[in-house]
Amino acid sequence: MRLALSILAFTLTAQAAEYINISTRRELFVDQFLLDELKGVRLQLNTPRDEGIALKFDAPWEGGFSGYATIVQLEGKMRAYYRGKPIANKDGSDDEVTCCAESSDGVHWTRPDVGIYEVQGTRKNNVVLMKANTATHNFSPFLDERPNVSDDARFKAFGGTMQGGGLMAYKSADGLRWEKMAEAPVITKEMVPYKYMFDSMNVPFWSTAEGKYLCYYRVFEDGVRRIVRSESDDFLKWSPPVLLQYRNPEMDAPIEHLYTNQTHPYFRAPHLYVAIAARFMPGRRVLTDEQATAIKVNPGYFKDTSDAIFMTTRPVEGKDHLAFYDRTFLEGFIRGGIGAQNWVSRTNYPALNVVQTGPEEMSLYVNQDYAQPTAHLRRYSLRLDGFASLHCGYAGGHALTKPLVFSGKRLSLNFSTSAAGGVKVGIEDAAGKPIPGFSVDDCQMQIGNEIDRTVTWKSGTDIGTIAGKPVRLRFSMKDADVFAFQFVD
Repeated sequence: MRLALSILAFTLTAQAAEYINISTRRELFVDQFLLDELKGVRLQLNTPRDEGIALKFDAPWEGGFSGYATIVQLEGKMRAYYRGKPIANKDGSDDEVTCCAESSDGVHWTRPDVGIYEVQGTRKNNVVLMKANTATHNFSPFLDERPNVSDDARFKAFGGTMQGGGLMAYKSADGLRWEKMAEAPVITKEMVPYKYMFDSMNVPFWSTAEGKYLCYYRVFEDGVRRIVRSESDDFLKWSPPVLLQYRNPEMDAPIEHLYTNQTHPYFRAPHLYVAIAARFMPGRRVLTDEQATAIKVNPGYFKDTSDAIFMTTRPVEGKDHLAFYDRTFLEGFIRGGIGAQNWVSRTNYPALNVVQTGPEEMSLYVNQDYAQPTAHLRRYSLRLDGFASLHCGYAGGHALTKPLVFSGKRLSLNFSTSAAGGVKVGIEDAAGKPIPGFSVDDCQMQIGNEIDRTVTWKSGTDIGTIAGKPVRLRFSMKDADVFAFQFVD
């Protein structure tokens, strides 16, 4: 009897493992995680729109070597943090400062007079940290969303280099006045078994999905810039790093230099970590000496080039999968723009975090014109959830998901079609048999361009009767894109 119960328990566990429980999570089509079959449909990486310069790094304490920006969404405003560095010298030098700028809409940015430090003879400046034992080189703050976090530690940050001994932990009540959480680094060079680490952006955040603090940071592995991940329950004691691998559904993903990783929970689906990384191409020279002279780039910074790529990782997959980035799209996400100034070393480096800047719009920011008098932060925009999509051409096709279990009473789509195109959604059982009343033939054609459209079948919109049961979704499409879907109450 005990053996029979054990076999039954194992069978139920195995069956449960075959289904993906998405509950009421918003799911984006950015990888193969939910997809089982594609015919006439493909995953497409979308191109952000260039919205122009958001902030020029032209304060006396900023300059051409400013960078490593972070955008933090606060109540009623956004705040940008970034390194101010007017001259080229060693990492962690005393001329490096951490600056801030603020915006009510993410489009127009101003520098607040913080008045904390005297810089170049004045306290009328936007500097929030300076002379902090190399921490200002790559200071990376975040708003801590851990439940019951103390008021004096609502903001936390990492900063530091290998030369400074490792990563220093900081806390702040207001995100402007910072203090150390410990006198010694909390992630040390002795903990990280690689030749070189820490000198670019080290990205910490609180993961609601995992219930712990995470940090993604760069190391050198066999001479290539790679990304590792460490975990913590209290932001002070950290696990040894795990080296992340890369996977692509069609081919072996290449090992490329990633200068920064910018991994963060996507704000509309925090179980999905989005990484808009800086891909560095050392020695891949684009400019002639004459072009470099014309744009006044520092002579040491035009013999390499870089762009931005898009990756994801999903903690909902289970522990074994956390050591992977999905490089579903190997092509560039943000290419260098027209003009020689966009093809120098260490330009086109994305800022950390994507934020909402309109009812249907989100924005990301990119450090450009590095090592030049015109250095600035530039804004790019996408529709909400619009990193990538299920894309279908005029000939039509369909996509079928793996078996999944959902909660809720209706299905919402973020989608776009042409006037001639459309999308229908059929709900099938785990074996692929259409559920009566909810098949593709029963579905009303969805035509238009909306962020939140409730799908309707002949029986209406209420699908609560099949909630909690393993089902597959069949997306029947023509000349259309589906960016995301969500089951809601």
